[in-house]
Amino acid sequence: MKLSYQVYDLPLKHRFTIAHQSREVQDTLIVKLEEDGMEGLGEATSNPYYGVTVEGMQESLEKFRPIVEGINWNHPSELWEHGKAHFKEDAFAQCALDMAAWDLFAKKQGKKLYEVLGLNPERIPISNYTIGIDTVEKMVAKMKEVDWSIYKIKLGTDNDLDIVRALRNETDAVFRIDANCAWTAEQAIRNSEELAKLGVEFMEQPLPREDWEGMKEVYQHSKLPVMADESCMVESDVKRCHGLFHAINVKLVKAGGITPGLRMIQEAKSLGMKTMVGCMTESSVGISAIAHLAPLLDYVDMDGALLLAKDPAEGVIVTSSGVEFPNRSGIGAILK
Repeated sequence: MKLSYQVYDLPLKHRFTIAHQSREVQDTLIVKLEEDGMEGLGEATSNPYYGVTVEGMQESLEKFRPIVEGINWNHPSELWEHGKAHFKEDAFAQCALDMAAWDLFAKKQGKKLYEVLGLNPERIPISNYTIGIDTVEKMVAKMKEVDWSIYKIKLGTDNDLDIVRALRNETDAVFRIDANCAWTAEQAIRNSEELAKLGVEFMEQPLPREDWEGMKEVYQHSKLPVMADESCMVESDVKRCHGLFHAINVKLVKAGGITPGLRMIQEAKSLGMKTMVGCMTESSVGISAIAHLAPLLDYVDMDGALLLAKDPAEGVIVTSSGVEFPNRSGIGAILK
């Protein structure tokens, strides 16, 4: 087994702003595992909000190299368990490695990942397309630029409701809103009343992660379902979110990869919660992996590669009506 990795800069089509950060270029780490003439690809982006850098991920992977290249594993979950303690503080790096392991695992069987997982690709929810925070005029222009059936609207400004009203005047598409921890419980409850009238499907992470008491109030009084994102990062968060959120958004990079992500989805389902897997602003490597998990989900957010001006990879094609899988095994992604 050989481990390698490469840093890529991903230029965005538009400056992307959410409540706590803004960027025009996203750097990402693409990991490669090679064995028996086959290679598996995985990916994790940097994230200043969580203190994650590509340099830090490379350092973590380099320290773990002797294990990756020296042990025999029959299933990706075995490699993940070997790295559990090592990557305790670096879930992003473990995600990239775990994703590459699943890609290689499926390729060795000559199967697509969804086939290995026993999933039906005909049962994939439509991905939303994200509109980052900007002036109202620019947000309207961004929405008109891409004709989509579901938009996720990033909020966390002083004129959030005005933004949604302006966008609603332009389309009958489904809206989802994501405040990225920017509101108080009182704001979330009050805003939910107007947002429900504006045809919003659900609110994602309205309060800061640590405001569990506030979420009790929102959960009880919101006119819209609420979805956890920052409040549901790792497996132990799922049970804590039960009774405070109606749904969870699993981010593979925060969870540590596909292996724990699958467990989080199953646990949420067992608790009667709806599930979503969301993306960062990733290349087609990370997005392709998400697409193979999509048959398990109620919602999916895998538009990251669509926001890029230049993608170093190609894989699944996400459209407003579904997903097109390439005729390749594994996750189906290749570097250009």
